[in-house]
Amino acid sequence: MATKQEIEDFIKTDFPQAKCTIDAIGKQSATIRHAIGFDELRPGGTVSGPTLMTIADCALYIAILGEIGIVSQTVTTSLTINFMRKPSAKKDIIAHCNLLKVGKKLAVGEVSLYSAGDDKPVAHVVGTYSIPQD
Repeated sequence: MATKQEIEDFIKTDFPQAKCTIDAIGKQSATIRHAIGFDELRPGGTVSGPTLMTIADCALYIAILGEIGIVSQTVTTSLTINFMRKPSAKKDIIAHCNLLKVGKKLAVGEVSLYSAGDDKPVAHVVGTYSIPQD
């Protein structure tokens, strides 16, 4: 297992370009946020799909590291997203991740994405990660 501080230090060092911040890490779960600005928008005044996928992927990675420790070569093997409603272009995106299975080789989780302050999800994501073997 890795603590919130250990994961934040790792992300800062190994992924300095990441814009996500960790709100909480729990048992097989994580909540993160991503501030939305001009760079995350697409025409029509909405958050771009690639931005939402990135946030979900980050939430999965952080939740998994919280369970297995800092294993940097843990990688995404699949990611499926369902866009449900238009996210706000003026509010942070909040990602709530719950891991469904953490095995020796694979971890599977789901992420619900929300515009901050709204209780209706803007997207739902399911992802699988491969955990490297020593």
